[in-house]
Amino acid sequence: MKQLGFGLMRLPLLQAEDARTIDLEQLNKMVDTFIEQGYTYFDTAYMYHNGASEQMVKEAIVKRYPRSAFTIASKLPTMLLQNLGDQERIFSEQLERTGAGYFDYYLLHALDRSKYETAKRLKSFEFVARLKEQGLIKRMGFSFHDSAEVLDQILTEHPEMEFVQLQINYLDWDDPGVQSKLCHETACRHGKDIIIMEPVKGGRLANISPYGEKIYRAIHPNWSMASWALRYAAGLDNVKMVLSGMSSMQQLQDNISTINDLSPLNAQELAAIQEVAQIIRRGIAIPCTACRYCVEGCPQHIAIPDYFALYNKMFEEPNASARQLYDGYVSAGSGKASDCIACGQCEHSCPQHLSIIEDLKRVAQQFEK
Repeated sequence: MKQLGFGLMRLPLLQAEDARTIDLEQLNKMVDTFIEQGYTYFDTAYMYHNGASEQMVKEAIVKRYPRSAFTIASKLPTMLLQNLGDQERIFSEQLERTGAGYFDYYLLHALDRSKYETAKRLKSFEFVARLKEQGLIKRMGFSFHDSAEVLDQILTEHPEMEFVQLQINYLDWDDPGVQSKLCHETACRHGKDIIIMEPVKGGRLANISPYGEKIYRAIHPNWSMASWALRYAAGLDNVKMVLSGMSSMQQLQDNISTINDLSPLNAQELAAIQEVAQIIRRGIAIPCTACRYCVEGCPQHIAIPDYFALYNKMFEEPNASARQLYDGYVSAGSGKASDCIACGQCEHSCPQHLSIIEDLKRVAQQFEK
């Protein structure tokens, strides 16, 4: 397989405020271009787009191409598991939603210390092993959001896992919370194939400050900002696939162009990346990747990642438009940041382990005073 995977997590929408209103016509064109260029790997999950992502697998891919023409990865949502019956029910629902017949790659979703305990309690590792024996999945692994120590524990106790999906990008490489570098080294030490998620950090590395862009343009005037991030991730050891959540044909074509023209980064390019990373870090107040896991169960319907993006925008460069956009979200029906009742659902779902409740207080102070 070519090294670029189509992440079906941030698909084009007909209504920006409704994650289920996926633009199927545009998605079909993107899928066609992706496959025509020789790419086959599509990554979805039970929770993406409130369940609509898996449904789009059937409509945009399965119904339109022979099964041998594509590779499908999906995930068992460990954050939603309560009892043994949930696993069988959810997997059956996923097969029905996608119509794929089987999954080429199947992952325990977003393991961390807490969700690992859930997976052990419900024998989730044994469950996916049985699915493999039955031919319902081809390769089994897990996605991960925690420390390298926890990753080492999981891989030591479950050497049968064939691959691991890690959050790796040049901004998180040395981050003490995400521990991209340490987790990458741990997976390599265990000899596991690595699939990279968030190589562009939820789009954050595609839209950098003019100062950072100037550094990159001086070396490669025609490379996009996202291209730098993809090249960095794809060049790491043991990396078999780099996922990109693509929302438009322009993004897809840029990513394909990048991977088609892939070569190892040289010393000058790596030095530029380190310099830009330092610039970006100085401008981020809340390191949210906009995965939107926090939104789906929020009882107050607060547009958490959207508010965090506006807060970061204001933090980097104060302007009136951010306040106007905040008021626009509220007028459209989103709960205000101050409506948070501190139920904790969002923090339990957040793969970045952000202090969302406290961060929403900062947002309210900024935009509601």
